[in-house]
Amino acid sequence: MAPKVLVSDKLSETAVQIFRDRGIDVDFMPDLGKDKDKLAELIGQYDGLAIRSATKVTPTILQAATNLKVVGRAGIGTDNVDKEAASKKGVIVMNTPFGNMITTAEHAIAMMFAVARQIPEASESTHAGKWEKSKFMGVELTGKTLGVIGAGNIGGIVCDRARGLKMKVIAYDPFLGEEKAEKMGVEKVELDELLTRADFITLHVPLTDQTRNILSREALEKTKKGVRIINCARGGLVDEEALAEMLQSGHVAGAAFDVFSVEPAKDNPLFNLPNVVCTPHLGAATTEAQENVALQVAEQMANYLLTGAVENALNMPSVTAEEAKVMGPWVKLAGHLGSFTGQMTDEPIKAINILYDGTVANMNLDALNCAVIAGIMKKANPDVNMVSAPVIAKERGIQISTTSQDKSGVFDGYIKVTVVTEARERSVAGTVFSDGKPRFIQIKGINIDAEVGANMLYTTNEDVPGIIGALGQTMGSNGVNIANFTLGRAGAGGEAIALLYVDEPVPAEARAKLAETGLFRQIKPLEFDMV
Repeated sequence: MAPKVLVSDKLSETAVQIFRDRGIDVDFMPDLGKDKDKLAELIGQYDGLAIRSATKVTPTILQAATNLKVVGRAGIGTDNVDKEAASKKGVIVMNTPFGNMITTAEHAIAMMFAVARQIPEASESTHAGKWEKSKFMGVELTGKTLGVIGAGNIGGIVCDRARGLKMKVIAYDPFLGEEKAEKMGVEKVELDELLTRADFITLHVPLTDQTRNILSREALEKTKKGVRIINCARGGLVDEEALAEMLQSGHVAGAAFDVFSVEPAKDNPLFNLPNVVCTPHLGAATTEAQENVALQVAEQMANYLLTGAVENALNMPSVTAEEAKVMGPWVKLAGHLGSFTGQMTDEPIKAINILYDGTVANMNLDALNCAVIAGIMKKANPDVNMVSAPVIAKERGIQISTTSQDKSGVFDGYIKVTVVTEARERSVAGTVFSDGKPRFIQIKGINIDAEVGANMLYTTNEDVPGIIGALGQTMGSNGVNIANFTLGRAGAGGEAIALLYVDEPVPAEARAKLAETGLFRQIKPLEFDMV
């Protein structure tokens, strides 16, 4: 059955056609996002939801979204999506960070020019026939110092354009390395230094707990007298009340804002102040950008729903289409290993330790970690997936550790998962053979070679005669067909294990018969998702 996508905001018809061309059923309802009740009524039938900014993906909408797997935002900002609720629900949230980078950067540069030369006020005055030439004395950008807060995708383009204008560019970005800064031709500085040196300050960071109010009253007081401030990133990055006061006092010479703490902005402390340029969140509002982000989100959502590729996700590690092809069997193996330890563990889990050996150590380990954790958590919550599992693990205080190493044994690569509880540690290892099938290769330190099946039976016992006969006889007499039978032992007469791959679940009566023999220390039925 083909995946089904709902487009609830205005999106390019070309983007909608991409879904159809990829074999995805799509319903285009561009005004539905404004009707939250109707959206909640319909959302349950869709695997994907494509939006812009009008649709609000709230916990209420997510609760009704019983089949939803992915929300795709055509644009960068996802303030209209409750990402925490989506993660708990297991819904991937994607955005399109590259489709409107140039457009937003160009808008920031345009706003900088506008505030430097007081263009909007001069235009209004001239339209009114006043010809107030002496009133609008501006400043040049050439030779001025531009302070860029956030030198990532968009900020980096602004840096490049500013250097072309012969500006001196300094940047504050904790993630910007010295080598990268040198290549960009910018000087990396701390925030306080940027505030005291910059003639113009432009912001290009997302709104997070760390960046909220980054230009607070205290920070604004440190700025150079006559500074001009541009914000085309996110409302909430600047204390607008404090900025308004400093504009009125003359400490700040001008400001240009495309975004505001409350949007739509009907009223704001910055409105109607001299030399303040305001636009209604136009950073991405060009024909080219709107088309680019629409096409990008359609491709990303289609790739995920059809191939499992995860691109530009905000709540899950990205996995490219190429990675998905190579990693598919390893992701399944990681899930099976997690599922094995999860089903075997009844007490609270304190820690999960994951070892990657050989070829698999060079893959996307973040994604594989998610698969392991999801497998473990499924026992407690069958609806958990790779998105929601890490969130649940964190809420429960489970410590996750990852180790990778070069090839250390006979297998080109393998994964070993160890679950730690108050009482014990339990480990299982597996690999992927050349046929693409996952195999268990070690349980409790005992080497085995077991194919993974939907229904399995795990037993432990002392290495004594009669085990194979007891298992075979009991399964046969209870109508359970054995597809594969694997044995392993620590040593002659020591601890031994058996892993049976059976065609159907082993009934309780059969397990009771095995227990009556007195040969087995542990008898555990297991189920694995083979889809």
